[in-house]
Amino acid sequence: MHPESAIEIGRQAIITALMIGAPVLLVGMIVGLVIGLLQALTQVQDQTVSFVPKIVAMVATLAFTLPWLIQYLVEYSRDLIVNIPTTLGGG
Repeated sequence: MHPESAIEIGRQAIITALMIGAPVLLVGMIVGLVIGLLQALTQVQDQTVSFVPKIVAMVATLAFTLPWLIQYLVEYSRDLIVNIPTTLGGG
């Protein structure tokens, strides 16, 4: 295996991990920011107030995007498995 092939496989794995995790993490971050702003405006400084809405929003986002996430992961896995002979053979 050439070093360029290993680097490309690693790069694709990192991009895939970011694409799979991004929707849930972005929604959690946005909901956390909004809840934090509301807590600052109302001066309610309880840690548990922000936990439940973030979890609910993240689970809802995961449920909504799960078909796309599975499709993306299956396509990545298929491409990775199909290219095993080419990658190992060097051609």
